[in-house]
Amino acid sequence: MRIKIGLKCAESGDINYSTTKNSKTMTEKLELRKYCPRLKKHTIHKEVKLKS
Repeated sequence: MRIKIGLKCAESGDINYSTTKNSKTMTEKLELRKYCPRLKKHTIHKEVKLKS
C-alpha cells in the first residue's frame, strides 16, 4: 500500500516536495537532502503526512 507524504525543510519549515512511499517496506521516516527554493541551497527534508 502506497501512501502520500510531504518532504518538509528542516531549516525553513516549508513543505517543498510531495511523493509516495510503500508503508509496508519502508517503515522508518524518509529523510533526504533536497533543494529549498526559499533558502536557495540544499537542506535536509524530512517526511511529514499530507492531508488526503
